[in-house]
Amino acid sequence: MFPYRDENPTVLTPFVTVSVIVANLVVWVLVQDAGTFPGLARSVCELGLIPGDLTGRAAEGSQVPIGPGLVCVISGGAAWHTPITSMFMHAGWFHLIGNMWFLWIFGNNIEDSMGHARFLLFYLIAGLVAAAAQTAMSPASTVPMVGASGAISGVMGAYLVLYPRVKIHTLIFLGFFITTIAVPAYFMLVYWALLQAVGSLGGTDGGGVAFGAHLGGFLAGVVLIRFFAKREFVSRHARSIVVSQLP
Repeated sequence: MFPYRDENPTVLTPFVTVSVIVANLVVWVLVQDAGTFPGLARSVCELGLIPGDLTGRAAEGSQVPIGPGLVCVISGGAAWHTPITSMFMHAGWFHLIGNMWFLWIFGNNIEDSMGHARFLLFYLIAGLVAAAAQTAMSPASTVPMVGASGAISGVMGAYLVLYPRVKIHTLIFLGFFITTIAVPAYFMLVYWALLQAVGSLGGTDGGGVAFGAHLGGFLAGVVLIRFFAKREFVSRHARSIVVSQLP
């Protein structure tokens, strides 16, 4: 189930959402060499979050395979900034595009509910909570965590609280057959959260997916939106939805 648009118009121009997307793209090209080696490997090792390195649970000097013939070397005390920098790193083109697409679908509406500055702070806090959740659930893990999905999970949790009945148009892949369906936001977002919960049963970084970060970020968004959303902004947004649905 892959969303491609929602029936949720915005009032504010989503400057921060667009800026975060642009920042991720710029980092991908200039810092991660657009996914080519050695830039990709270097950025994942130096700017990704390695829980065991951050907590000191991984042995200093130990080597972590991240690809054919490629390793990260545990430094013995990761730089303090990796929980933040990891939010702007990605592991591949599909990883980057998928994350940015989800941010565009859901982020503009959450920015509309609280304003630009508050949304940026909300996004960063959700990402940090996601990183903390992943670290707490796998404190000795030596698997580098990269990607904006923890912070975006927070945006999705906020969307569930504010706009549970808004229609989300999604693509459904049935083998070689692709169809579309419009479902309420709560159906898609709860379904997504359940997938993360089930996935985490096999380990919070099973299959290269940081399920702990996804769940932590999602729950952070559910809680934080109550403190960040502005009542007058939410009311104005609701009126814009009603107007857009008039014949």
